[in-house]
Amino acid sequence: MSGLLAQMTQSSLARLEQARARESEKALWARASDMAPAPQLRLSPEGFDVIAECKLHSPSAGDLSANTSDVESRVTEYACGGACAVSVLTEPLRFGGQLEHLTRAAKVLTPHNVPVMRKDFLVDPYQVMEGRAAGAGGVLVIVRMLDKSRITALLDCAAMLKMFVLLEAFDAADLTIAREVLALRRGHDEQILVGLNCRDLDKLTVELSRLSELADSMPPGFAPVAESGVNTADDVTAIVGHGYRVALIGTTLMKAPQPRELLGKLLSTGRQAAMSMATRKLRIAKGEVREE
Repeated sequence: MSGLLAQMTQSSLARLEQARARESEKALWARASDMAPAPQLRLSPEGFDVIAECKLHSPSAGDLSANTSDVESRVTEYACGGACAVSVLTEPLRFGGQLEHLTRAAKVLTPHNVPVMRKDFLVDPYQVMEGRAAGAGGVLVIVRMLDKSRITALLDCAAMLKMFVLLEAFDAADLTIAREVLALRRGHDEQILVGLNCRDLDKLTVELSRLSELADSMPPGFAPVAESGVNTADDVTAIVGHGYRVALIGTTLMKAPQPRELLGKLLSTGRQAAMSMATRKLRIAKGEVREE
């Protein structure tokens, strides 16, 4: 693992130990299981969606709270702008997150029927339960941080709690592991998206070309998600052209003074591009145009 992921793993393990000292796994499971159902993740039939992210700080971008008076107002803007889900950072050391932010976001988003995803560096099913008990309808699972058995344990816990999962890869090796894990889950009653994060974890820079280079390596049958570096309408058009169904967008939306308008523009662009692609595929199938 890179320096950042190694640091985040150690921090997550420390938080896990502290949380277990406060509440037993049995008690936490009871709380999580008794929660009212979270809104379900629903992807648009128009072919493109955005998971909008709320984070107050970023290791690469620094403080992101300038345009955010509070978590509730920011995530409400996302919901009104058309986000299919809202990702909320709960990692405190480098991202300024708290589980309380997740709870506050879930409370205001439930009437909008938009689920919240716990974005953190999870290492144990206990933390999936924490997310559900705080109101989350989904969780992030990072392939590179975990072995196959631990990935499976987190996926199993999320499935039992009826939470969706964004399974995140960074490179071809991660995608190979993701495919191997997912190949054993056919027939499971669960919702899993597979994300490709194009951020270099050592330099914290974005390598957008990774999204095109590895597009054909995404596990088939799972909605592909483009992560990091999607900033403009042109970026959206490009990733849709490479077959991505969803984009997770954080820093760009956090920096926007009017995130609802920006989100609406990006969604409209992506859905127009998806419709154009679908129309072209239909014409190719009918023999009206040749495939390039």
